[in-house]
Amino acid sequence: MHGFKGERTLMRIHIGERDKHHGKPLYQAIVELLRERHYAGCTVLRAVAGFGASARLRTDRLELFSLDLPIVIECVDTEEKIAAILPELDDMIGGGLITLERARVIMYRADLPPEQRTESWPIERRGSWRGEPPAGG
Repeated sequence: MHGFKGERTLMRIHIGERDKHHGKPLYQAIVELLRERHYAGCTVLRAVAGFGASARLRTDRLELFSLDLPIVIECVDTEEKIAAILPELDDMIGGGLITLERARVIMYRADLPPEQRTESWPIERRGSWRGEPPAGG
């Protein structure tokens, strides 16, 4: 189990829907790699419009229909784990963009009876969701 406490790194991978890796959709290959390596989780988002280095507009609107919509894969984990996977992603991604940023994480999980709770996912409760600095810092 992953325990989220404090700051983590948010990785966003921007690719195209038609991008492939060994014959399968690139986004699927990336998700499978992250899952196989036990990353905390990831989400694949399919955009309704966007453009990249080519400046060619891709959209889901019928009059400008594109079969290569933008895809964004988001993953949050420790800085070390994100840094460790970057060389492999570099080998997989022919064209795209990866952004990294710090993220303050608040973990929510199912409310369990006291006898089933564990301390394996401690939550650091400092500051507030309004972006105020933590107490004492």
